[in-house]
Amino acid sequence: MENMILFGESLNVISRIIGKEFKEPDPAKRNPEPIQEEVTRQKELGMDYIDINLGPAKKFGTELMPWVVNVVQEAVPGMPLLLDTSNIDAIEEGLKVAKPADKPHIVNSIMARAERYEPMVPMTLKYDADFVALMWGPEGLPRDENERAALAVELLYFANEAGIPNEKIWVDGIVTPVNIQQQQLMSLLNFQMMIEEIAPGAKSTCGLSNISNGPPEHLRPILNQTYMCMLWKYGMKSVIADPLDKQQTAIAKGQRQDIVDLIWGMMDGTEPDPSGLSKELLDYYKTYKVIMGETLYSDSWLEV
Repeated sequence: MENMILFGESLNVISRIIGKEFKEPDPAKRNPEPIQEEVTRQKELGMDYIDINLGPAKKFGTELMPWVVNVVQEAVPGMPLLLDTSNIDAIEEGLKVAKPADKPHIVNSIMARAERYEPMVPMTLKYDADFVALMWGPEGLPRDENERAALAVELLYFANEAGIPNEKIWVDGIVTPVNIQQQQLMSLLNFQMMIEEIAPGAKSTCGLSNISNGPPEHLRPILNQTYMCMLWKYGMKSVIADPLDKQQTAIAKGQRQDIVDLIWGMMDGTEPDPSGLSKELLDYYKTYKVIMGETLYSDSWLEV
């Protein structure tokens, strides 16, 4: 089993310290140090890629993105980047200055909407970047796995016609919060099983922490970790991850086979005896049941 690839998510416009530098319009007043400390720490914590998320970046994104790319690459040379903003021109400016890394840089992300993919796919080809194919269609979030599959076929066909092979595409079927859209989590698992058939050679990824968006902070890690294992069994190659969650990194890097075996066994229909599980494994057992909808979601599911 290959290790799960981890994209470090903390270089984000919503981060308090980093966001301050991202929002500063005057480059002379920006402090690169917190950004460089963050990415150095992410590398030390086992992240494989750095995700640079500028958000909308409407005003000065075309100047900001290349500045951030240079600042990051100075601190962690050779580390591949994900460039993430809804400002297409800003992504291109970032790609222009991105130095070669251990693996291709990734454009995160291209939606399955013609007005996004028609200009963006040729851009990734021009700079030899990979891209994340985001299953967000003209109607927004797909209703089920079949709608996800239809969007994937449309977007990947366009990319293939433009000269981009599936191997340079990372499909993101979109993770939703467990406490409001549990059914969508099942759809994503079903879609994950279909990817190899509809897009042979394509890789896959997701914004994993979306599943725990809403539940209390202390419950977020176990939700993220359990769902990561579930997606992994069906071929998920990477996740956008919280670099500070050391347990998640340990699971992703093959150091906690006991947790993976428990979850994969339950997915295969092997029901363990809860009374024989350690407190730690019992928590994963209970969390799996909540994600599957076998136990009703409440903020106290670990105490029941």
